[in-house]
Amino acid sequence: MIVQRRVVTAVLAATALLLTAGCSSGGERLPGDGGSTAPRGTATATAPSGRASESAPPAKGSVKVLRTVAEGLKTPWGLAPLPGGGLLVSSRNDGTITRVDEKTGRETLVGTVSGVAPEGEGGLLGIALSPGFASDHMIYAYFTSASDNRIVRMLYDAGKPAGEQLGAPDTVFKGIPKGSIHNGGRIAFGPDRMLYAGTGESGDRGLAQDRKSLGGKILRLTPEGEPAPGNPFPGSPVYSYGHRNVQGLAWDSRQRLFASEFGQDTWDELNAIVPGGNYGWPDAEGRSSGSRFRDPVAEWHTDEASPSGIAYVDGVIWMAALKGERLWRVPLRGTSASAAPQAFLTGEYGRLRTVVPAGGGKVWLVTSNTDGRGKPKKGDDRVLEVSVR
Repeated sequence: MIVQRRVVTAVLAATALLLTAGCSSGGERLPGDGGSTAPRGTATATAPSGRASESAPPAKGSVKVLRTVAEGLKTPWGLAPLPGGGLLVSSRNDGTITRVDEKTGRETLVGTVSGVAPEGEGGLLGIALSPGFASDHMIYAYFTSASDNRIVRMLYDAGKPAGEQLGAPDTVFKGIPKGSIHNGGRIAFGPDRMLYAGTGESGDRGLAQDRKSLGGKILRLTPEGEPAPGNPFPGSPVYSYGHRNVQGLAWDSRQRLFASEFGQDTWDELNAIVPGGNYGWPDAEGRSSGSRFRDPVAEWHTDEASPSGIAYVDGVIWMAALKGERLWRVPLRGTSASAAPQAFLTGEYGRLRTVVPAGGGKVWLVTSNTDGRGKPKKGDDRVLEVSVR
């Protein structure tokens, strides 16, 4: 029996060195790779943490798709809004980055990332802007090469001709295990200006519990790719471990990190991440009895989720679901769910890959129906502008 217990985490941003701010579908299910064997059920959440000082958003919310921003995209994966306007979108299989004008929908090829070797769930995955983008114009990308998964940075020059706006990749971190499945891929800069990366165990379960391995982890790095100061294991880039395949990273208004994770046979997870935390895989999936592993904030049967990107907006985590083909709403009080998760857009747009805050109570939502697992329709894949609350 899986025993429900409370997840009570107190993760505070005390110093710039150790902020709690410390990311193919890595973890997408293949035949024989953990298709749900449990009965279809209802998503569940932990009980509220009871912190009187923290309020919770309404238990129920709403979603409205305002418009299709762009369509006809091929294997879109990551999305990064530009500060002056425009959305950068990565293509997993093509290894390209495209700029989408969010007002007109016009698409401009920025360039091709050299060294990308797409295979299975691998390819060009997450992208992120440097915290100093206004002055250094650097784009970071996580991709699968011929030998590993790695993180590079490239100079973006919008003044050059279309297709030639990316500089040569400068590798800042390499050696992350690669496989046909579970390549992780989500990257994001935290409130501490450090680079976080969600990795997968590449199908080798034992890597997740091995703190010397980079597989099945959340990594915390400096922008230059060194282990970040204040990491829980001195000299190591590992921030948390025991993950199967981390696919989403987001911080709340108090700089606490949350991550979505793809399960196998029974439970997909949304986790509140603490430095040095062990999230159980492969010894535990979902909640477990005992205190060795961190329990999830919320869990879903695998046919309802297959979680990918997440975004935090006004006290709520919004989670894109691939196999589940829906957008999940998880209201928070502290680091616990304050009400049961609520599903929106079920089956309306197919597989959902990435969700990013758009400001003003809105998000950008990216579909994923051309990745070999979905059922492409006319106009797929697309970027949607969605009102959420």
